[in-house]
Amino acid sequence: MKAVAPTRLYASPTLDPMYTPVDQVGVEERVARFKTRSLKNEAKLAGIRLAIRMIDLTTLEGKDSPGKVIQLCQKAMRPSELPGVPKVAAVCVYPNMIPVAKKALKGSGIHIACVSTAFPAAQIPLDIKIEDVRRSVELGADEVDMVISRGQFLAGEYNYVFDEIAAVKEACGKAHLKVILETGELETLDNVRRASFIAMRAGADFIKTSTGKAAVNATMPVTLVMLECIRDYYDDTGIKIGMKPAGGIRTSKEALHYLVMVKETLGDAWLDPDWFRFGASTLLNDLLMQYAKQTKGGYQSLDYFSLS
Repeated sequence: MKAVAPTRLYASPTLDPMYTPVDQVGVEERVARFKTRSLKNEAKLAGIRLAIRMIDLTTLEGKDSPGKVIQLCQKAMRPSELPGVPKVAAVCVYPNMIPVAKKALKGSGIHIACVSTAFPAAQIPLDIKIEDVRRSVELGADEVDMVISRGQFLAGEYNYVFDEIAAVKEACGKAHLKVILETGELETLDNVRRASFIAMRAGADFIKTSTGKAAVNATMPVTLVMLECIRDYYDDTGIKIGMKPAGGIRTSKEALHYLVMVKETLGDAWLDPDWFRFGASTLLNDLLMQYAKQTKGGYQSLDYFSLS
């Protein structure tokens, strides 16, 4: 595997921002402050609409069928009969369901994302991963979600992880690459920071917390560390990278806390589906319930919303 030079080289690890220790106490204190922010009326409604637009509606189960994917695509295009509800950002499926999603979403402007590189374990040889990615793009994927090799990362084989991401990025062609760190397995916030920088330097268009299949998925402290990495990388290079927390975000209140965190860490420029996504399909129904309350003055039962 041919090595690819990082975006920027440093003479010593002590000068490299990816080795800057994370102040865990400071991170937790900042997260606690984000949770105290309160959005009222029009601001809350705008936040709910934005959160809906940022969702990657996902089905990644062994029992996925064409019918289930078609139903998911219909919900992605029209999440609710309530007036003013926007469509979501993307539908994420396994590669074999890409043609089904592509046909169902034709003309909608909704992106087709797929998981690749032996999601979620990533335990196959690189050449097979590359072929998997190329095939997914040929089938019509607009976005490819890969998982880093956590075993190599935790063993300190950072060049291996870097080169693997760079090779997958090359195989993506025009498709965007979202690199999943699986932060619940990285053990420390310092490792989350290091993995974030490796992914960005290797060509990630987005960095993503989790597969949604691990015991621990997205958390606000982990997401804050990754957002700060994106900020530092942008300050250093002028290159914007997107962010996607995935798994475990279930309520409108949580989603709004995440949006506050994005605004106060990266600014308004990242408050856009092109730069921030939620990988949280179960979140959508709670957002729709809150939207109904804000616009109609009362909650609608979950019975009014499809489960998928």
